[in-house]
Amino acid sequence: MPVTARGSATGLSGACEPSAGGIVVSFERMNSVLEIDTGNHVAIVQPGVTLADLDLRTAEVGLTYPVSPGELSASLGGNVATNAGGMRAVRYGVTRNQVLGLEAVLPSGEVIRTGGKLAKASTGYDLTQLIIGSEGTLAVVTEATLRLYPRPPHQATVLAPFHTVDEVARAVPKVVNSGVAPLILEYLDGFTMAAITHSQDLDLGIPAQVKEKAQAYLLVMLESGHAQRLDEDIEQLGNLLTELGSIDLYVLPGPSARRLVEAREKAFWTSKAAGAHDIVDTVVPRAAIPEFLSAAADIAKRHSSLVFGCGHAGDGNVHLAVFQADEAVRSALLRELFEACMKLGGLISGEHGIGRSKKSYFLQLTDPATIELMRRVKTAFDPDGILNPGVLLGS
Repeated sequence: MPVTARGSATGLSGACEPSAGGIVVSFERMNSVLEIDTGNHVAIVQPGVTLADLDLRTAEVGLTYPVSPGELSASLGGNVATNAGGMRAVRYGVTRNQVLGLEAVLPSGEVIRTGGKLAKASTGYDLTQLIIGSEGTLAVVTEATLRLYPRPPHQATVLAPFHTVDEVARAVPKVVNSGVAPLILEYLDGFTMAAITHSQDLDLGIPAQVKEKAQAYLLVMLESGHAQRLDEDIEQLGNLLTELGSIDLYVLPGPSARRLVEAREKAFWTSKAAGAHDIVDTVVPRAAIPEFLSAAADIAKRHSSLVFGCGHAGDGNVHLAVFQADEAVRSALLRELFEACMKLGGLISGEHGIGRSKKSYFLQLTDPATIELMRRVKTAFDPDGILNPGVLLGS
C-alpha cells in the first residue's frame, strides 16, 4: 500500500501528493523542538516543526538556522525531503549543508539513526546525505539534527538597477569574489520587479527615469556582527557595482528592505497570479547564468512564448515564469530549457525538487546509467516500492 509523508504541504513540485488508495502520514502534530544545544550549536527537531517556529526558538538564544526557502510555514521534514534552498544559499548553502544527522523509519519498519552532533564524520556510507533530497522515496524522517549559527545583529540591503539582465549576471561572480560575503544575492528582471512591487503596493523611491532605463536589478543583503564593518562592506560593494555599470544605488531602509525581500520570496505566487503556466527552478554554474538566460530568451522566442524571471544569482539558481497556454508547445519549450541548462553543466531543479511535475523531463534527460543506479538504491531501501511510488523515479 503506498505511503506518502506530508508536512506543511508547501512544496512546489508535487512531491507530497498521495497516491490513490494510499496512506498519508501527516507530521502536523509531530512538531516539537526537542533540544537547542548552545554548546554544540545544534537543534534537534521533529519533522513537523516549521521554519517560523524554529526561528523563534533559536532567536531566544542568539542563534539562527539559516536555510530560508521563502515560506516560513514550511516544515523541516519537508525541507529535508526536498533539500530546500532559498535566498541565503549563497552564504550558507542549502538544507544538506545544515543537517548533521537524522532519525528515519525504513519501509520495513526499522528505525535508523545517522550522524549526530558532529562537526565531521568519515565512517561508512553517508546515509544522512542519501536520504536528504530523496523526496520521501527512501525513508520517513522522524527527527533531524540541524547546524545553527550565531545570529548577526546588523544587516543592510542594497538595490542596484542595471541596463540589462546580462550586466547583472556578469556582475554576480565579481560580487561573490569581492569578499563582502553577501547573505542574499538575487537578480530580478524588470518585468518581475514591476510585478512584485505592484502586487505588494511597494514604493522603493526609485525615480521614474531610472525605472525606464533599468531592465534588471541586483538585490544584495549584507550582514555583520559589527556596525562599522558593515558600513565598510556597503561602501566596498557600492564602489564595485558602480564600476560594473549600475545606473544608481539604493541602500534601502529596514522596512522597505524587508518588504522587498518578502515580495521577492512571493515571486512564484505573483507569477502564477499574473497567468504564468509553469515555473522552473533550473540551476547552472554561476558563471554560466548569462549564457543560459540568453539561450532561454532564444527558446522563448522560437516557441512564441514569454519567459520572465528572477533567481538566486549567487548560486546559479534561475527561476523562470513561462507563459504559454498550449500544453504541447509548453512541454517542448520546457524540454529545450532543461536541455540548454544541462549542456551548460546544470540540472533541472536547484531547490524545488523533481516530484511529479518534472519527473518526465528528469527521466528523459538524465543519463540512463544514473537513473538505473538510483533505481537500485531505491530498491535497497524500499524493495516493495511503497514509499511515494509516483514521485521522482516511480511510474
